[in-house]
Amino acid sequence: MNTLPIGTEDSPAFLIELVYRLKIKDAMTTDLIVSRVDDPLRSIQNLMKEHQVTGIPIADGKRLLGIVSMDDVIRALDEGYIDDPAGDRMTRQLIVLEDDMPLSFGISYMDKYRYGRFPVLNREKELVGIITSRDILIALLVEFNKDAERREMTELESPTNESFRREYRVRKFDFEHAGKPTGDVKIELKKAGLDPKLIRRVAVACYELEMNQVVHSVGGTISARLSPTDIEIIATDRGPGIPDITQALVEGFSTATDWIRSLGFGAGMGLANARRVSDEFDISSSTEGTTVCCRFNIANDPRTGGTDDAQ
Repeated sequence: MNTLPIGTEDSPAFLIELVYRLKIKDAMTTDLIVSRVDDPLRSIQNLMKEHQVTGIPIADGKRLLGIVSMDDVIRALDEGYIDDPAGDRMTRQLIVLEDDMPLSFGISYMDKYRYGRFPVLNREKELVGIITSRDILIALLVEFNKDAERREMTELESPTNESFRREYRVRKFDFEHAGKPTGDVKIELKKAGLDPKLIRRVAVACYELEMNQVVHSVGGTISARLSPTDIEIIATDRGPGIPDITQALVEGFSTATDWIRSLGFGAGMGLANARRVSDEFDISSSTEGTTVCCRFNIANDPRTGGTDDAQ
């Protein structure tokens, strides 16, 4: 079962904003309980009982070597090797998160791998934290409470239809800043008093196009424009291009590497999601680069008397 049922379309707009804005380091536990390779599994079992945790990393200083989970301890009890050293029985093939990744990565990992916890490393590959689904939910709750007053004031503002234009530079594999353009665009659309459902659709498209550039391109730009009649998100990159656009728009098709997939991306849903939530969608590509335009009609905003048919 997915312990974090937070989707990019069905969740409230403010919740989506939080998971894009917050980082793993904003939610992770830094007061770590760590064991060494020569510690017996029995002592690790006692640590789990004492601290009420279900997994303990095995490290040499700040260097992560493995992890022992409650399942490992139960298996050791069943098979009679509970006094073996952790180094002989720990899990060494680990999936980790980095502290500067967006919190959305943590949610994606929880959903994809169904693990109860993930070790968190910094840029120097040092163990700096552990994150669980409980940590993520607490971080979201705390941040939600902090933003409650500001959000209520924003929701009371009347539509102004003030136009704006923004352009953001996107760099290849720059996961640290991923989601910032989307967050900024959402703030501007909220200031304009647009309907949360419309803002959510724009945010989904903007984020999917942004991450597509981070993962697949050599870098580019995301531009956002608001006029009294529509919203336009344009993603332009410098290559390497999409060989088969029709195939690229098929849900589940992906050319992502194993490394990208290990980060929770490359599911082949980015362009398909962006097209699905848009009122108008255009894409062109060559070896020199790709341009994608997503347009949203403000006439479809319930506040202006239209209907929001795109879900």
